[in-house]
Amino acid sequence: MALTATQQKIAVDGNDKWEIQLRKGSLELAVLAALWTGRLYGLEILRRLADGSDLIVPEGTVYPLLARLKDDGLVDSEWVEAEAGHPRKYYTLTRTGRRRVTHMASYWSEFSAKLDHLLAPIEKEGR
Repeated sequence: MALTATQQKIAVDGNDKWEIQLRKGSLELAVLAALWTGRLYGLEILRRLADGSDLIVPEGTVYPLLARLKDDGLVDSEWVEAEAGHPRKYYTLTRTGRRRVTHMASYWSEFSAKLDHLLAPIEKEGR
């Protein structure tokens, strides 16, 4: 049965919205994970997200998130004078932040494994 033009538009628009929500829901975990290996300044975090997960995030999204993570005690920040150019604000995980991202990563792994199991028949059919 063929979809009408309206049904096709809804399907495409719905997929776009779904993907956006999925990415938004994963952003906190992704930012905390990006900081796992050490301190980074904002632009480095954005690059790590883009390179490591294809999350292209505007600065206007990540900086408020970093401020909230700091307010929640999950990250610390400090201004560091650069040898050339302007000072940069570096972010690091706190001990609480490391515990939080460890918990989030564990939950994500369990959840995604179960979802992969649920999706397996669909992937087999799609081949």
